[in-house]
Amino acid sequence: MCGIAGFLQRDAGPDQAAALARAMGDQLRHRGPDDGGEWTDDAAGIALAHRRLSIVDLSPAGHQPMISANGRFVISYNGEIFNADAIGRQLNQPRRGHSDTEIILEACASLGVLATIRQLIGMFALALWDRQDHRLWLVRDRMGIKPLYWGRFGSLLLFGSELKALRAHPGWTAEIDPNALAGFLRNGYVAAPGSIYRGVRKLEPGCILEIDAEGSERLHRYWSLRQVIEAGRDQRQTRLDPVVAVDQLEALLKDAVGRRMVADVPLGAFLSGGIDSSVVVALMQAQSSRPVRTFSIGFSAEGYDEAPYARQVAQHLGTDHQQIYVTGQDALALVPRLATIYDEPFADSSQIPTLLICQAARQQVTVALSGDGGDELFAGYNRYRLHGGLWRLLTGMPGPVRQVMARALTLLPVARWDRLLRMLSRRGFGQPGDKLHKLAAVIAAGDAELFYRRLISHWPDPASLVQGGAQAPPFGFEDLPADLSPRERMQAADQLTYLPDDILAKVDRASMAVALEVRVPLLDHRVVEQAWTLPADLQMRGDTGKWLLRQLLYRHVPQAMVERPKMGFGVPLDGWLRGPLRDWAEALLDRQTLGQRLDAEAIGLKWRQHLAGSHNWQHLLWDVLMFESWRQANL
Repeated sequence: MCGIAGFLQRDAGPDQAAALARAMGDQLRHRGPDDGGEWTDDAAGIALAHRRLSIVDLSPAGHQPMISANGRFVISYNGEIFNADAIGRQLNQPRRGHSDTEIILEACASLGVLATIRQLIGMFALALWDRQDHRLWLVRDRMGIKPLYWGRFGSLLLFGSELKALRAHPGWTAEIDPNALAGFLRNGYVAAPGSIYRGVRKLEPGCILEIDAEGSERLHRYWSLRQVIEAGRDQRQTRLDPVVAVDQLEALLKDAVGRRMVADVPLGAFLSGGIDSSVVVALMQAQSSRPVRTFSIGFSAEGYDEAPYARQVAQHLGTDHQQIYVTGQDALALVPRLATIYDEPFADSSQIPTLLICQAARQQVTVALSGDGGDELFAGYNRYRLHGGLWRLLTGMPGPVRQVMARALTLLPVARWDRLLRMLSRRGFGQPGDKLHKLAAVIAAGDAELFYRRLISHWPDPASLVQGGAQAPPFGFEDLPADLSPRERMQAADQLTYLPDDILAKVDRASMAVALEVRVPLLDHRVVEQAWTLPADLQMRGDTGKWLLRQLLYRHVPQAMVERPKMGFGVPLDGWLRGPLRDWAEALLDRQTLGQRLDAEAIGLKWRQHLAGSHNWQHLLWDVLMFESWRQANL
């Protein structure tokens, strides 16, 4: 895994290109501490920079930027291609080393750029320069696992793995986009294709941006999740033998996992003890001749500790398990660094435990596999179940009755709901009171789609919070097939937005901050395509989500060991904001500073209510705190 950066400016002077490229690359040293390089063509105005984390082929033969054997193409590439050897055999030509970078480069030279990219199985973002046609290609993988930003500043085109690389160029002049800020306050992340800066974009998953010799842009969508959804719906069998379906899924996932176990450096896996990570680890251990290294993280706070569950699964599978317990102080020490690490406003508080487990794993391995993507692909989120059952119940109720229900849910403070539900049940709960208060805010919705929008939103009217007027971007329901069920529409929207822009961005920045490569076998595009062909009852059966994935796991792990309420990867943020983070938060929530861009009065009211314990506004306040912390660090 690596970092890439560069620029194209055809009317630039010849003197400083290499130094500028080096400065951009140096901003990404954390992504690739093992090696770095630059390549420039002053006459063409192109400069490529690279920082290398050596994973496959540790020799100098893997150095980048790399030039093709025929001299036509130059590449700066971030990622891993898991079918590189098969493509290499297809090329049938001598190799200088055994890196996947060389395979991509030579395949582009032999087969063409578009034909090559369509063959790749993996995660990648790359910049490819055609020296013959003076053409630049920027490419991002199908699911958006690896990031790629780009933006124009007059005649200057900048691009890179993270925004900090673009900001290192003196031609950078971007300003905050109020619409993107409104979207961030609603979602807790900035959705593609936008970025927090006006005029700077994220290349969308499955896309290639081509810039020709005249500077004209052309966007190619070489893989479309919307088309996958439509094709899957057309291919779907109304009845499929569950045993056959599990066999098919296991064969495909075993191949996806096995491909991701190839590395020239130590390799392990994250293990929470939940369905997704347990499936990945089980299939790893089934293909390994020695115990797989696994890592879990635990918190002492009640309702947040999954480490005992992970330990049980690890013992059953026979892995070499490392269980890391962290204190509140360990977590809080990371907070001042978040704005620099995430490089764009980002407010998913599970960023903190994700960073902690990446730090711990990196002490022993350079590559880790994770179970990310299972909830979105196989209907695992509680909100899918809630949306289906609760919405059917609510549609038969008059609006006033819903309002009474909402008020009833908020009569008890969050902390009291937490204590009450834990007293009534021996089963573990994550944050029940917070979820019930969230539920109260959405049950009055007038249609199923609005219900879901309210369910996933943080600030309900974020545009009104932004000074100077703004409009939050759309949610991701647009252009989906009309005959999808409500649950399928939610899954599709999450795969198009929440998955790449929150979950995968979180993992990429956290892992790359410590030079750890994280691979996500459940998001092999072949698995995604197969998941959309499954009948509805194999995705969710009754109130049980991820039904098919569970049946696969039960072949390897006893059902009783992994059956428990979904906890999530959270931290006790509400208490931290009232306690050890209070001074830090109050400094950032300064009324005069906030008032330059946000409605300080509305935010101040939420802060006072949170401190009083009458409401739990942890997520809304975390949005504001992460934005303001980012703004002070980067502007």
